[in-house]
Amino acid sequence: MPYLLDGNNLIASERQARTPGEDDRSAFEIELAERLRGTRSSVRVFYDGPPEQTRTLGSLTIRRPGGSADEAILREIFAAADARGMTVVTADRDLARRCRDAGAKTLDPGRFWDRFGKGDTAGRTGPEKSEVRVDVEEWMKYFSDPENKEP
Repeated sequence: MPYLLDGNNLIASERQARTPGEDDRSAFEIELAERLRGTRSSVRVFYDGPPEQTRTLGSLTIRRPGGSADEAILREIFAAADARGMTVVTADRDLARRCRDAGAKTLDPGRFWDRFGKGDTAGRTGPEKSEVRVDVEEWMKYFSDPENKEP
């Protein structure tokens, strides 16, 4: 189940940066990549504005659609074979409503950080072992797939 993150919205809510700059985005991406290490979760972060680009850090994909992150998230949901398997993480009520109307699940940023362990963002590089959260639904899907079973 991929998570689609409204990047600027999450940075604004977690780092109290009203207009996130490149330093805020870099710190957010590093922290997120650390927290995802050791999980099988797929996360796509969308940022508003140019330049149009996509890059990948393990299970973390960073997308700048060249325009609105909200619209790019919605396009991703509409293009999905199963929108119900996608979870959008945002504090933006309008975007959350539009995503639910398109069939996706939504998650408040606080609940997302609870799931992946929220640490001290000033200097801590990753979650403690006891803070790692496992997405049981994703594990069940993985282990029920015959391609993932040993011969």
